[in-house]
Amino acid sequence: MPAGGRARGRRAEGTGDRTGPVASRLGGERAGPKLLLAEHRGVAQGDAVTEAVLFDFNGVLVDDEPQHCLALQRVLADEGITLTREQYYASYLGFDDRTGFMEAYRRAQRTLTTELLTHLVKKKSTLYLELVATSLRLVAGAAEFVHDAGQRFRLGIVSGALRSEIDAVLRRTGLADRFEIVVAAGDVPRCKPDPAAYLAAHGAFNQRQPVAVDRCVVIEDSLPGLAAARAAGMRCVMLTTSHPSDALAGRGAARVWDSLAGHSAAELADL
Repeated sequence: MPAGGRARGRRAEGTGDRTGPVASRLGGERAGPKLLLAEHRGVAQGDAVTEAVLFDFNGVLVDDEPQHCLALQRVLADEGITLTREQYYASYLGFDDRTGFMEAYRRAQRTLTTELLTHLVKKKSTLYLELVATSLRLVAGAAEFVHDAGQRFRLGIVSGALRSEIDAVLRRTGLADRFEIVVAAGDVPRCKPDPAAYLAAHGAFNQRQPVAVDRCVVIEDSLPGLAAARAAGMRCVMLTTSHPSDALAGRGAARVWDSLAGHSAAELADL
């Protein structure tokens, strides 16, 4: 897998029921949910409009955009490139790490070799993991919402984060067994706002049990993520963890929520 990272899938191997391990789109296995869709509480098969929920990771499940920003700033500073917080949230939110570094070097009119890019991505990932080791927290209401949603829908993660970062955070937060599929950096050739990652997630679901693309709901926090979801033909709920609500108005989101706290997964059933 190419070094990817985020600055912001798993193809299930085989078909049949969903009681076995769920595999990565590009390899590896993840313990999947045990319930068949028809058995999900609160959802009668054929009655629910929504059948699957795809979560972005950074800023949706884990409140770590500040750590990603700081890690990127520090790595770039070591290279003599300045990145402000305002620049990060305006232009880099939604990028994977490779794209983020390429954009920073392009703006600085600097040459970036493949070898240096790989080094920078690894350096940032190491720094990010050091930062979240002492400051990791979930987005408000995330754990409860994921538990609720898992009783009703099939769940996945679609992120530009490195798989190693996602797995580390999921293990620490006790959410590792909640998601059927994960699409991470390097699993698709283009990052958000391209819809490739969301379409890959849809394809991974279909390898095990078909679901219509318009029955997938996305929860995002970035404008590139919203654009990617809509381009994939999926409805999208936006959280204001990275952009104020007025910046999200008129962008085509099905709902805009301050956080996941106080919301029920049942609200996603018929957006």
